[in-house]
Amino acid sequence: MDRRAFLRNVTLASAASLTPDFLHSAASYINADSSNGRKLVVIQLSGGNDGLNTIVPFRNDEYFKLRPGLALDKSEIFQIQDDYGLNARLAPLRMIYDQGEMSIFQSVGYPNPDRSHFRSMDIWNTASDAAEYLHHGWLGRFLDHACNGCNKPHLAIELDDALSLALKGVNMQGLAVSRPDRMGKALSGSLIRDLMESGPDGENELSYLYKTLTDAGRSVDYLVTQSRKGKVITSFPATNFGNDLKMIASLINSGSETRVYYVSLSGFDTHNNQKSRQSKLLQEYADGLGAFYKELKISGYWKDTMVLTFSEFGRRVQQNASQGTDHGKANCLFITGGGLKKPGLFNPDLDLTRLDDGDLPYKTDFREIYSAVLAQWLNADADKILGKSYGRITL
Repeated sequence: MDRRAFLRNVTLASAASLTPDFLHSAASYINADSSNGRKLVVIQLSGGNDGLNTIVPFRNDEYFKLRPGLALDKSEIFQIQDDYGLNARLAPLRMIYDQGEMSIFQSVGYPNPDRSHFRSMDIWNTASDAAEYLHHGWLGRFLDHACNGCNKPHLAIELDDALSLALKGVNMQGLAVSRPDRMGKALSGSLIRDLMESGPDGENELSYLYKTLTDAGRSVDYLVTQSRKGKVITSFPATNFGNDLKMIASLINSGSETRVYYVSLSGFDTHNNQKSRQSKLLQEYADGLGAFYKELKISGYWKDTMVLTFSEFGRRVQQNASQGTDHGKANCLFITGGGLKKPGLFNPDLDLTRLDDGDLPYKTDFREIYSAVLAQWLNADADKILGKSYGRITL
């Protein structure tokens, strides 16, 4: 049995009640020498956000014809181009767009798309083809290739209790921790500390488990220390999402070594009563990200931070009988940051009379965007990480 298999299968009863799942998979490492100081924050809008009511073609007659109860009129948007506007609930992000620090991609997807939440999310997380099943994520593979024997799991973290597939590499994995201070308390017990400090040496599986536990414990200690050092003066919304972004801002402001942050906002599976439900979620997203932007502008870290926001698929173009929309295909994607070279609206030519089985067809493969993020922002070998070469856009 190899070490990774051992970690997947072992049960340590005395520690299971005191430690989270991430301690069994927290061997994420990154070579500090390959770092260019930049941070990547990935926001997952879980459930399938409706892109058509996010970036709104408010002059398109077909849009109103297909969505008589869901279409947004001009009073419910703010205009960004002659024919397009953003949902008015995204108003806290207007300054980011106007400052040239936001790229909006319409019609993002992949060939032969899948409408299953789980399968489509796996495809986005692993950057696989639709018929290809991978067990390692695109950011996890970034960690694999960027690592050179370091032992700092905190260099890629997810604000959650479970680790996303996106952060699981072949040899290295990210660290999932919802609140470092709470985790620090959980790890401060004498039993856990004794295990961490007096584990066996050697090359066997048990020794490796103890090393993993020790590395994770040290990373949690590090994050607790950094979160206390990082000062945040901006008021963040008192939501789970807002608190997550406040924690990330605190860690960035502290000078934390963490380079990749991952956070989710769920609830976007709007099969019914979509207008009200999506509006509240977009408001929560925009309020949180708007506060995050303001804080990092003040602290001076915004220029070194990129935020990528995606959802596993879009929604059907035509509304359903429950004042909602069903699972679709292509969708919109946002990238914000202070270092963008080519901001603006991409693919501004939706043709709602030429649909793909009732869905928006994709024009930009999401892996083209991943490739650009890896190569241009994270200074990594995108072709090696993604397994093939994709046409690369300029961010």
